[in-house]
Amino acid sequence: MLVALIARDQAGALQTRMDNRPAHVDYLKASGKTVFQAGPLIDGGNMAGSLIILDVADMAEAEAWAAGDPYARAGLFASVEMIEWKKVIG
Repeated sequence: MLVALIARDQAGALQTRMDNRPAHVDYLKASGKTVFQAGPLIDGGNMAGSLIILDVADMAEAEAWAAGDPYARAGLFASVEMIEWKKVIG
């Protein structure tokens, strides 16, 4: 199943994002087929959140993956929403 993870950063947390970005990108790459697509949300020209599409067996796997993300472990996110997603085009 595909799961959209939509995370919004804490206000004023750009430095936290930048400090943890290398570990986050490594985590994405190490996840192999689990990460279908990923990229930052942009607000005012700055990274302000994340959109990650996960290809997982179930929501529990998505939640476990999200909990292990270095961004989450660093407390970067003010909110995280995970919802099943269906690819239609692309």
